[in-house]
Amino acid sequence: MSGSPAELQVRAAARAAETTRRMGAGLTDTATALHAEIADAVPELRGDEVILELLRASVESNVETFFHMLQHGIATEEIGAPPAAIEYARRLAQRGISSNALLRAYRIGQNQILDLAIAEVARHEPDREVALAATQILQRSGFAYVDLVAEQVVAEYESELERWLANRNTVRASTLATLLAGGDLELGAAENALGYRLRQHHLGLIVWDAAGDDAACGLRRLESLVAAVGEQVGAVGQPFFMPQDSSHAWAWIPLGRAPRTNPLNLQAIIELVTATADGARIAIGGPHPALAGFRTSHKEAVRARTVATMANERAAAVTVYDDPGVQVASILAHDLDGTRQLVATSLGRLAVDDEPHQRLRETLLAFLGAKSSYLATAEVLHVHKNTVKYRVDKAAEVRGRAVDEDRLNLELALTACRWLGASVLLSRGTT
Repeated sequence: MSGSPAELQVRAAARAAETTRRMGAGLTDTATALHAEIADAVPELRGDEVILELLRASVESNVETFFHMLQHGIATEEIGAPPAAIEYARRLAQRGISSNALLRAYRIGQNQILDLAIAEVARHEPDREVALAATQILQRSGFAYVDLVAEQVVAEYESELERWLANRNTVRASTLATLLAGGDLELGAAENALGYRLRQHHLGLIVWDAAGDDAACGLRRLESLVAAVGEQVGAVGQPFFMPQDSSHAWAWIPLGRAPRTNPLNLQAIIELVTATADGARIAIGGPHPALAGFRTSHKEAVRARTVATMANERAAAVTVYDDPGVQVASILAHDLDGTRQLVATSLGRLAVDDEPHQRLRETLLAFLGAKSSYLATAEVLHVHKNTVKYRVDKAAEVRGRAVDEDRLNLELALTACRWLGASVLLSRGTT
């Protein structure tokens, strides 16, 4: 018989202590086997020898600390996570490995050590009541230890991740600013800091939320959108994404070393943007090679975004710098006062900001681009050629001059209206 409840607990505690003492004698073998099982069960750790070695030290120190806690009757609250376990958590954070991998290792370790300990009790304790009570002590202590230590290492993981990301982003931002400014940086060091290869072709993008969504999910949506555009255009790796604020980011899509031979499928990109990110806008530079191309494509995206932001709510979901109209508009945008004067002088009342005049302007711009062909314009606008003739004649009437008069300035003014919108138009009632 096991005796009184108090005697039973004393014997059970002694059995639990003796069990962990006996297991501690084979600590190295136990920790090695457990390390191998965890490494095999957590795929994120494979191939990283530094992390695997730190895992080995973390496993052994955790098992040893747990055994000592039971052998010497140390209260769980007095136990701290071993230094090796803390360092392992920090390195996972620095590698960008999910905290799920950290917690899974503790769950695997807890299950395995308790299974071994319970089997050890059953082999050496003939009294079933004592064996059961000792098993309960081991289980309670195991859960309490893992709860306490896991909380400590996860807290350290999160703190280190925050520090690491802040430091990494500071380095990336500094490196990027130097590169874009034309500063002197060793190319390999710059690539390491950015995590992006510069010796290839690049497609520069600027993405933003036109609704000004400041929620944390806003940037995640924009980053996912850039990744989707990258897939659509045939990216050869992960895009480089650099937030500028909570709803605006710069990005570069890697296109590889070979020059691009096929044009961007603008319609597919527009459909992708409108389908996946409501309110998102993208400005796209042209594809260019090497470090100079990294800068050039970005500058072009900046100019395209300037055009889109001036158009405001009239801006398309995607503005591409390679569009000749965008290129002209980006130049006109640098001198808005002069451009407004050009629009007013060249268009007269045709520059009024309302839908009927906008339709006349768009038809006239298409007509000039089609070399004054009514039929070609009709095909572009998907209307009858008689409709085109009516609108062109009406535009000339509203303008007060024939469309062939001062044609260069007329086309520039119409282009400004098409891309810069209200920023250069006349409000209704203005003569």
